[in-house]
Amino acid sequence: MQSNSHLRSKSNYPSRRYALLVLVALAGSSACTTVKPPAPVSSAPKAPVSPELYRTIARLDSAMFAAFNQHDADKLQTYFADDLEFYHDKGGVSDFRQTMDSFRRMFEQNQTTGLNRQLMPGTMEVFPIKDYGAVETYLHRFCHVENGKDDCGTFKNMMVWRLKDGRWQVTRVVSYDH
Repeated sequence: MQSNSHLRSKSNYPSRRYALLVLVALAGSSACTTVKPPAPVSSAPKAPVSPELYRTIARLDSAMFAAFNQHDADKLQTYFADDLEFYHDKGGVSDFRQTMDSFRRMFEQNQTTGLNRQLMPGTMEVFPIKDYGAVETYLHRFCHVENGKDDCGTFKNMMVWRLKDGRWQVTRVVSYDH
C-alpha cells in the first residue's frame, strides 16, 4: 500500500494563511458584483385561491371566535376535531382534551377581564389542501383588562381545517410569536 504522506506535505499546498486570504478576497469580490436585489416581500395577503373556500373558513373562524369571546367552551369545542394537535411556542403541544381543559380554565380565570380575540383585518389567508380541507393563517389580537387598563398582544396563528362527512373541524393549530 502506498503512503499518502505526500498529500499532507506543506510544499504541495498553500499555507492556511494564504488560503484564508484567497477566500476573503473571493468573498469580497463577489460582494461587489451586481446582483438583482430580492423583490420586496408584500405584507398584504394574497388574493384567495378560492373565494368560496375563503368565505367558508372566514365564516367558521368568526363563529368559532364568537364562542371564544362569549367564553362558551361547549360551543367552542365543536369546532375542534377529537384528534386535535395544538402547538404553542410557549406552552408546548396539547391534544383535544388538554386544549379544552385549558380553554375552560382560561375562561374561569377571566370571567371579569373582558378576555377577547380579534382577527387583525386583512391578515387572513386561506389555501386549499387537496382531498383534506384548508389551511388558514392570520394575525390575531387577544385583549383583557388588567389593573384597569387594556392588556393586549398580537400573535401569529395557523389552523388546519378538515372537511369530513360535510363537517369542517380544526385538526391542527400552530400558535406562535408570543
